[in-house]
Amino acid sequence: MAAEPVGAAPASARGSLTLAVVALAVIGLAIAGYLTYVHYSDIEPVCTTGGCEKVQASEYSELAGIPVALIGLLGYVSILASLAIPGEVGRTATALLALVGFGYSAYLTYLELDVIDAICQWCVGSAIVMTAITVLVVVRMLRAP
Repeated sequence: MAAEPVGAAPASARGSLTLAVVALAVIGLAIAGYLTYVHYSDIEPVCTTGGCEKVQASEYSELAGIPVALIGLLGYVSILASLAIPGEVGRTATALLALVGFGYSAYLTYLELDVIDAICQWCVGSAIVMTAITVLVVVRMLRAP
């Protein structure tokens, strides 16, 4: 059996990080999938914060005519797909996708707070999930052999 390189996390720890990213990405898929469904069904989202409808109806709910929820859905699918790519290329791709998702989530959160003046619980949930994914994939990348 080959020894782990010095400073590298054991394979089980890297595997646990990957499983945690998978679990979070599935949660993100569920959130983004729900919001995509709401968009295309032209219905109001279930909302306890009272701001979801305002956020969904804002000019910022689409980017170049594409619903932001669909972009998020594709982002989570891309993160899941990148986890199947072995080695450093896969870890780098996952980290890059997560960092882009985190940056876009941060921008959308800024818009909710400072421009739209409404909070959508689903958007906040997705931003939290993307932040957690970003932290985990960066740690996963740094711990790799």
